Amino acid sequence: MDAIQALDILAAHEARESFYAFRQHISTKVNKGRTLKTGWFVRDLCWHLQQFYDDLVAGKKPELIIEAPPQHGKSVAVIEFIAWLSGKHPELQTIYASFSDRLGARANLRLRRIFRSEKFKQVFPDFVIGAKGSTMNMNLLEYSGNDGLFRNTTVMGSITGETLNLGVIDDPMKGREQANSETIREKTWDWFTDDFFTRFDENAGLLAILTRWHVDDPIGRLLKAEPNIKVLKYRAIATEDEKHRKAGEALFPEHKSLEFIEKRRKILGSLNFESLYQQNPMMPDGDVYKYSWFLRHSNIPEPVTKCIHSWDTASKDKERNDPSACTVWMIDDANNRAMLKFVFNKRMLYPELKKKVAEIASMYPPDAILIEDKDSGQQLIQDTKQYTNLPVIAITPKGSKITRAETSSFLVEAGRVSLPNQAPWLAEYETQILGFPNTEKYDMVDSTSQFLNWWRSKDKNDAYRQQLLKALGQ
Repeated sequence: MDAIQALDILAAHEARESFYAFRQHISTKVNKGRTLKTGWFVRDLCWHLQQFYDDLVAGKKPELIIEAPPQHGKSVAVIEFIAWLSGKHPELQTIYASFSDRLGARANLRLRRIFRSEKFKQVFPDFVIGAKGSTMNMNLLEYSGNDGLFRNTTVMGSITGETLNLGVIDDPMKGREQANSETIREKTWDWFTDDFFTRFDENAGLLAILTRWHVDDPIGRLLKAEPNIKVLKYRAIATEDEKHRKAGEALFPEHKSLEFIEKRRKILGSLNFESLYQQNPMMPDGDVYKYSWFLRHSNIPEPVTKCIHSWDTASKDKERNDPSACTVWMIDDANNRAMLKFVFNKRMLYPELKKKVAEIASMYPPDAILIEDKDSGQQLIQDTKQYTNLPVIAITPKGSKITRAETSSFLVEAGRVSLPNQAPWLAEYETQILGFPNTEKYDMVDSTSQFLNWWRSKDKNDAYRQQLLKALGQ
């Protein structure tokens, strides 16, 4: 045995035990001579899939949802995981469902290429497909000499009489049009509950890879029913510092650069980009603020009448968990509108919060800084007044958060509020505004409604003023 043969044997042994090693081992043959592009994202995804495998064979009934941007390799990774799992346990039966026959057929063909490759045979020499007596077509691969199989079908396709040990969902909804249809969402959910989930073996696992187009899509409903399901949410661009990257960095720069991702943002717009690339389904119309109500601007005309900062600060007992938010508004009295200039939103302890107020004031000199007179905002008001010359106004909140948002929404509906066409923070802001009150966080909503209610209450001749003050209990 020469050194090369010894290395091949060693690599094959490692590939049997490690899914990441398996992907590296088979990549050049299966991917037409191209080696596996790797980085922290690929390693992290492989690690979680290996953990899923360990839990599956241990009978722990694992459920894993993988949300990642398009063309980042999530589907390929899962198909190669199915191949690795099948090689180790050819008795297991997998059903793979997606929104189209094309995706299923592509998965089927890729599995065949893997199973027939010399690299795979080095790792699993006893695994066979296509032998006499076993089926191999575009919808079914039976593992010769074993009970295992791979069946691909469509969501809402027939799987009556089948049993599965691994259920894989690869994008159950075709796109936004389907996801926005309540009828299609209901039919898809009915197929999940009445057909797909009834095929699960006692210890079967669920693996889902998808784009979240809608908060009420099948996976959204599943997460509401089973909130402890493990979810891997890989955003194309980090919105905050993470274990492997800093805020603003791309997910897989070895494959898709930040420049490439930013171009997609400009082409797709906030709604589609947030769903496709950030795993953050946005509703085109929210329960309080509607997408179509907001005006849009490319530039803020000069001069504007006033610059107003509106701060919503974290509660004292949750300062380490809740973000503080500041929205900066330019009031254009000539056109009777408010134009959003800048948004800041971050988790901070109080010393950093105090510095940030002064920092943003130096960037956009304010005519007034609105700070909610509650929790950490009380100390912030006192310190800012005592140690700076900044024009601070203490705002006493009246009514619930929803009430304050609702009483300001008519200004948006009336076409008095304008958002920029593009801004680094715009997608996150729109997600929270349009999703309210169904979002986990609402600090930017509170900051916005605080400003809007203050703005209109200052105009004594405004026809809405009495309505506003009555709603706020003033």
